[in-house]
Formats: sequence, structure tokens, C-alpha cells
Amino acid sequence: MKQQLRECSAAVHAGEEGYLDHTTGEKFIRSTTEDLERDMEEVKVSFQNKTLALQRIQLTFALRNKMQQNDSDSRLIMETVKHIVMLSTAIIDCQQQAREKEQKLIDIKRKRLLLKKAGQQKLQQIHTMIRKQKEEQASMKVNEALEKIHNKLQKERKMTTVIQNVFQNIIIGSRVNWAEDPSLKAIVLQLEKDVCFP
Repeated sequence: MKQQLRECSAAVHAGEEGYLDHTTGEKFIRSTTEDLERDMEEVKVSFQNKTLALQRIQLTFALRNKMQQNDSDSRLIMETVKHIVMLSTAIIDCQQQAREKEQKLIDIKRKRLLLKKAGQQKLQQIHTMIRKQKEEQASMKVNEALEKIHNKLQKERKMTTVIQNVFQNIIIGSRVNWAEDPSLKAIVLQLEKDVCFP
């Protein structure tokens, strides 16, 4: 790839123009250079990954061979491996506990949200009940006021009826011929009307 890059650069510097247009050639060279650089990066990354994998395999193989020797170093390696396994198990357990606690926290948040919604509904019901009670109380006050007015009206009608009867008796008792006097006749006829039945 480096060789191809050098050849392209040398061709440009030497003034070789095998392309139709100079700008098209520059674009081609630029895109080719970018492609080659991208390919080089991919090859580098792939090489590093393969090198790491090989080193791991070599390390594992060396550890196995060392552990089979059964000396103090191999025992130390074995204890270290056991310790690593124990720590890994503890990490897995902690992660599991963390997941369970997260799930419990999610459940608590969900219950809290449901309780909040239920509380809002109850509050709305309380407001509705209070409004209805106020409306009923206002209606009862209006009804009581209407009842008082009706009672007063009935008393006034009864008193008016009594007064009419008294006037009629006075006119009849005075033995005046009320039928001949038009104003007196109008008064007597007016007194004949029952105020209880308008």
C-alpha cells in the first residue's frame, strides 16, 4: 500500500498526466490516498487485535505449563487464580444484587406513581363533594328563604282578608246604599275579591 502511494505521488510529481483533466486526477489521487490510509488504519487495528489475542494465548499456555510444575510459584499462581475466580464470583453476585435493587426501585417508583394518581383522583372527588355540599346548602338557604316569604305572604293575605271583612261589615252595618254611589260600589266590589286566590 505504501508502495502504491509512493508510485501515485511520483507520477504526480513527474508530471505524468494519464487523466483527462488535471482536477479530476487530483480528486482521484485524493480519494485513492484516503482509501489507502483507511485501509492502513484497518490493517493496523486488525494487527493489534491479533497480537493481543496471540499474547493472551501465549500467557495462558505459559501459566498452564508453570502450574503443572507444582512448585512455590505455581502454587502462588494457583492461589491468585482462585482469588480472581472468587472476586469474579463476588462481582457477579454484586451485579445481580444491583439489578434486583434497580428492579425494586423501579417497582417502588411505579407504586408511588399509582398512589399519586389515586391521591389526585381522591382529591378531585373531595373537591366535587365539597362543591355539591355547598350547592345543596345554598339551595337549602334559598328554599328556606322562599318558605319564609311564602309564610309571610300567607299571613298578609289572611290579614288583608280580615280587613276586607271588617270594611264590608262597616259598610253594611252603616246602612248606606252603596249600590247607588259608584265610588262606594267600586270599593265594595273590590272588597268582595278574595286575595288568597288572585
